[in-house]
Amino acid sequence: MRFLFIHQNFPGQFLHIIRHLGRNPENEIVFISEVNENAIENVRRVLYRIARAPEVRSMPGLHEYELGLLRAEAVARAARNLKALGFIPDVIIGHHGWGELLDIKDVYPSTPLLGYFEFFYHTKGFDVDFDPEFPLEAELLPVVRQKNAVNLLALSLNEHGQTPTDFQLKTYPSWARPQINLIREGVNLNHCRPDPGAARRPLEINGHVIAPEKKLVTYVARNLEPYRGFHSFMRALPRLLAERPDVEVAIVGGDSVSYGRLPGKGFANWREVLLAELGDRLDLSRTHFLGQVTYPLYLKLLQRSDAHIYLTYPFVASWSLREALAIGCPIVGSDTQPVREFIKDGETGLLTSCLDPDAITGSIHRILTDRDLSNNLRRNARREAEAHLDLDAYLNHYERIISDVARF
Repeated sequence: MRFLFIHQNFPGQFLHIIRHLGRNPENEIVFISEVNENAIENVRRVLYRIARAPEVRSMPGLHEYELGLLRAEAVARAARNLKALGFIPDVIIGHHGWGELLDIKDVYPSTPLLGYFEFFYHTKGFDVDFDPEFPLEAELLPVVRQKNAVNLLALSLNEHGQTPTDFQLKTYPSWARPQINLIREGVNLNHCRPDPGAARRPLEINGHVIAPEKKLVTYVARNLEPYRGFHSFMRALPRLLAERPDVEVAIVGGDSVSYGRLPGKGFANWREVLLAELGDRLDLSRTHFLGQVTYPLYLKLLQRSDAHIYLTYPFVASWSLREALAIGCPIVGSDTQPVREFIKDGETGLLTSCLDPDAITGSIHRILTDRDLSNNLRRNARREAEAHLDLDAYLNHYERIISDVARF
């Protein structure tokens, strides 16, 4: 088969399926994206550049919308060049969020499209009105709705869609859901696996050694920000560290913002905000900010973790949650819709309020003090991953969906 993938940041969400399809020598894979240094064997890259930056306008929602249209135009231009060279794909797979797919059917009208639908924005009941500490200004409500402009245009193409969780599917209007396939993403259970001996070995992180007799609490996010409950977790630490002198904390994540807003008020990032707020109440000798780490170190941290904290607003769940389950971490997760899809309270993890530092501390205490509970959570988390998050099962399901779409 001939596959055309499209995502501005190669390979985006398509790393595993591309590697899987690339193992078949009968498959030809072309990927349209912007410039980056990534490369995958048996994948031909075609690069695009937008013709210009979006214009500065008084309406903030127009900037993102115009950027999406500019990407669509640039991708269509690259695809026309491909078509002129004789490349006609059997199926097109891409991400709708960036607008890149909006014009692709003008180039390949007879080729089925399988587009990734990630999240449909709402002004109530999901992320933007979840945290009373950060209320949304009334004048920004239209901007939230405007973020769905590309979503709605993509749905109007009336092509095939995909999304990775039931939560994400249900963010979309009921009339749109029949065209969106639920393809639950999996993790490599051989790479992400428990290491029973990890707790018996010293672990060195950035020159600091976590001794076997210490309890390690871990927190991971792409960036340290309120959307991922970073503020609540930080506020839980002074009490936790005061009551548990045997605990050390490893925090993985960058200082940018993936979702939401920068803090302002003279602070460069949310880490600075929380450090200033907590002051000398936080024991920095046992709180280790690691920034963004290598994947092998990340896996070692989770394998060594005595309690792993995963918090999020009602928004897209992170890959780290799936990987923590596969590794068999005892997880304290936020009691929010995306996390409840992965964790059964008291069975595969403990669910607690994303916004209550004392509740978070209490749940960590339970895991650290109750060995039977911790062992049960570890064992059940791994079993849950084996039953529902196996990478091979995910890829086989994904390939069947692609085949069905290509024959449509």
